[in-house]
Amino acid sequence: MIDTDELLSIRAAELYYEENKTQDEIGSILRLTRWKVGRLLAQAKASGFIRIEIVHPRARRLPLERRLREAMGLKAAIVVSSAGVSDDEELQSRTAQAAADYLTSLRPIPRTLGLSWGRTLHDVSLHLKQGWAPGVNVVQINGGVSLSKRTGTAATTAVMIAEKASGSATLLPSPAILERLETKRAIESDRAVAAVLNLGIGASAYLYSAGQADASSALVDSGYLTAAQIDELVQRGAVGDIVGRYIDSSGSIVDPELDERTLGISLTHLRRAPLAIAVIAGRQKHAIARAVVSSGLCTVLVTDEATALAVLGDTPDSEPHSS
Repeated sequence: MIDTDELLSIRAAELYYEENKTQDEIGSILRLTRWKVGRLLAQAKASGFIRIEIVHPRARRLPLERRLREAMGLKAAIVVSSAGVSDDEELQSRTAQAAADYLTSLRPIPRTLGLSWGRTLHDVSLHLKQGWAPGVNVVQINGGVSLSKRTGTAATTAVMIAEKASGSATLLPSPAILERLETKRAIESDRAVAAVLNLGIGASAYLYSAGQADASSALVDSGYLTAAQIDELVQRGAVGDIVGRYIDSSGSIVDPELDERTLGISLTHLRRAPLAIAVIAGRQKHAIARAVVSSGLCTVLVTDEATALAVLGDTPDSEPHSS
């Protein structure tokens, strides 16, 4: 049976939140003191009768951020609201904006930012404002010379982020994946390429996103892999890729031979980094987000609330995918 105080707390909440009455006005209506009204409102909130939702596109889910930090050992978590989002493109844009906001707020400012590439990071570069930081140098941490005319954002993204920070961009003039291991080793031994890789290894912070393991991957769109090759990787347990390297649900490389032909910094460097920022959003990326966070591949996660819940194991699809 509902007690009198509980009914009063519900009525007080209705008057306060839905009718915009002041606590003094509620007191007069319910014949209670202002102190009693305040206690009833606090009781209603503590009992879960009140849900307050901030629906601005740049609103964040602070309780979820705290849970992620505590449960997953992250230095920081930025979780955007999905309220009012109409499609995945809008959700990605909202998450990219949050990543841009986080980068702008960083103190100390990273002098060298190691950057991967892809659609999400290109969105981040668009959201960053001119002068977001003074003199950040951006270095590309994995190959990104496109094999397709449709996708060529690696250099554009790095240059835009650097220019908006009055810094410089150092590009990695190589494809992401080479067809032959001998070719990859030859390119790595080139003095100019080796210098870029060394600069990337020494970056003070990293920013990267993740690709899902299906035909919509930027690596397929860029011509590095075929849809059939992605299917084979999924058969071997792949849940997605980061910096061009396909991993399983435990964060392990699924195809060592393919990984050997992938040019860029290793996952070991990401795991050792004091600041590695992963920007991952969307239902199709829940599995790769879980793998990245649980295997220590990032220290900061920027994501949406559904993905955050999936990482925490709070959604029906939170069980690891077997294929």
